[in-house]
Amino acid sequence: MNNKKKIFPSVLSASIAATMITMSSGSMAADSDPIKVGVMLPFSGVYAGLGESTRNGLKQALKEQGNSIAGRPVEFIEMDTEAKPARAPEITSSLVDNQKADFVIGPVHSGVAMGMIKTIKGKDSIMIIPNAGANAATGAFCQPNVFRTSFSSWQTAFPMGKEAYDMGYKKIVTMSWNYGFGKESLEAFNESFTKAGGEVIKEMLVPFPKTEFQSYLTEIASINPDAVFVFFAGGGAVKFVKDYDAMGLKGKIPLLGSGFLTEGTTTAQGPAAEGVITTLHYADALDIPKNQRFRQDYETLYGKPADLFAVQGYDAGQLIAQAVSATGGNTTDKAALIQQMEKLEIDSPRGAFHFSKAHNPIQTIYLRKVVDGQNTVVKVAQDHLEDPARGCKL
Repeated sequence: MNNKKKIFPSVLSASIAATMITMSSGSMAADSDPIKVGVMLPFSGVYAGLGESTRNGLKQALKEQGNSIAGRPVEFIEMDTEAKPARAPEITSSLVDNQKADFVIGPVHSGVAMGMIKTIKGKDSIMIIPNAGANAATGAFCQPNVFRTSFSSWQTAFPMGKEAYDMGYKKIVTMSWNYGFGKESLEAFNESFTKAGGEVIKEMLVPFPKTEFQSYLTEIASINPDAVFVFFAGGGAVKFVKDYDAMGLKGKIPLLGSGFLTEGTTTAQGPAAEGVITTLHYADALDIPKNQRFRQDYETLYGKPADLFAVQGYDAGQLIAQAVSATGGNTTDKAALIQQMEKLEIDSPRGAFHFSKAHNPIQTIYLRKVVDGQNTVVKVAQDHLEDPARGCKL
């Protein structure tokens, strides 16, 4: 009896010690597992340049952490979306269900974003949108595990309405391609402009991706509004601004736009872009120390200037690094990780921002004017602008 009583504590202690060693070993193994970052961006096709810039910014942010967060290495799994919405469910499922990605970064294209959001709903991965601006992504289709480090289409156009009215423009013609982002941009401008007391006297919707603008510009000349507000981007923006000048409207009817009208396009637009006024959450020449350091480091790493898309990718990387650090490297408890992400303030090259309840950035929107081929900041159009997230139930 006595021997058994003496032996039992020793056996029990040994058993507990063995169990603790086993648990500790399992924990250490888990702690050394890589943090898996799925990257769903267009690396081919018309949006390949945007995908490359976004990936570059993402990797720059994590390179600043030594490609390791809280002692865990970062592993990238890259998938080319080709900006094709039909591919979104298949690729998202592969990253989430097969690769077990902790984070999925993407996309550029709003149509791809909606397919991703529907597929990732209720899953154990966190999606971070570094560009796609469809309002519904953080509106009616908002999810606890979906964040955005870019913008909503509403945010990029809404502030220009009041700015236009304050400039003395009372009657305006609006124009865009006839597709989701364009129409959302015109709606946001109209909401703000009419609230201020202005009147949209004509809305023109151009079939996408048509770039024959002459008939529309002829009609604008005949209407002779106080100003024109448009949404065009990329090659369409280049063509529109040059045609606007060639038709003799520049200097007669002021041209305003969502920032994408002159974002990454001023070199191709040339002198025609001079004086064009836009609103956006970033400008290359933004006089913020963080922006200056970011741009210098980006050019050193990649041999070319950074752009807006690189900034948004960089901030997605910063979000991952800060959130995982805050949980001590634990990515298993996704609820705790999401909770940390919701609390964070991101020190961005665009200026600091934090997240709304719908997980969209609450951020500063700048009024910009093209001077000597560069988007220069005229003033802050609206500080701490929060998207209304219409339809979001979070």
